[in-house]
Amino acid sequence: MTSPELADAAEPEVLPEAFAVALADYERHLVAERDLTPHTVRAYLGDVSGMLEHAARLGHTEPGTLDIRALRSWLAAQQSRGRARTTLARRATAVRVFTAWLLRTERTTTDPGALLGSPKPRKTLPPALRQDEVRSVLEAAAQRADDGSALGLRDAAVLEMLYATGIRVGELVGLDIDDVDRERRVVRVFGKGRKERAVPFGAPAERALDEWLMRGRPEVAHERSGPALFLGARGGRLDQRAVRTLVHARIADVPGAPDLGPHGLRHTTATHLLEGGADLRTVQELLGHASLATTQIYTHVTNDRLRAAYRQAHPRA
Repeated sequence: MTSPELADAAEPEVLPEAFAVALADYERHLVAERDLTPHTVRAYLGDVSGMLEHAARLGHTEPGTLDIRALRSWLAAQQSRGRARTTLARRATAVRVFTAWLLRTERTTTDPGALLGSPKPRKTLPPALRQDEVRSVLEAAAQRADDGSALGLRDAAVLEMLYATGIRVGELVGLDIDDVDRERRVVRVFGKGRKERAVPFGAPAERALDEWLMRGRPEVAHERSGPALFLGARGGRLDQRAVRTLVHARIADVPGAPDLGPHGLRHTTATHLLEGGADLRTVQELLGHASLATTQIYTHVTNDRLRAAYRQAHPRA
């Protein structure tokens, strides 16, 4: 029996010419006009091409013939394969964006995606480290950096910056030296859609960053390193996978801490900001969320912790 994961990874079918042309034009739109990251473009195209393959099996050969029945059939087929609600919601959104683009570019006279519903994903509370757990992670990284090794200094700076700023791992590895204003302790970040924002960081992150820039980076940098702030062992720009490996490894050293990656540190930063009294709009700006609704999930986290503390402390809880 083929698993859902293997089914998704199967060789893509050959699309009818009109579908293939539309998909290629859509890719250019995502890259040139919306300036999306390569990862996001691949995700959009994968979801849309899957829908087009399904539509082709139903006899559709041109964008103008797509209708709501074909889209609902495709989504139902996804559901029958056991796809998670979050996956179904994401794929339905990708197709709705695509069909709206078809209408806007006059490749079709209707927008069937506007009628396509999708199961609402269940809101889950993102895991986050406690403040004492974060302190243990950062102190352990600082101790590892005491040997003066370039990579130890880099790892300490990476962890401090991730927690201090709450930036995404892709944003972190994309930083250049000139993006850091060390006098004002502010870093310039280019987020999704290349939207620019300024994010402050604290004194501990500043110290770790100074150590890396003065003592660590010169040891691994070479003429082809360019302006990248964080470098890998061979002097190239640090890879996202290396950061994920680092974060998982250092958090695993803390007994009882949940297994988190860089995005978990981002959740942790947002949670601690709100617990410390920051308002939602400020956290939204710092994290680079396009919608306040995305930031509001963290209120569920803090409320859940309040209820847990109440149940533990109040004699009549």
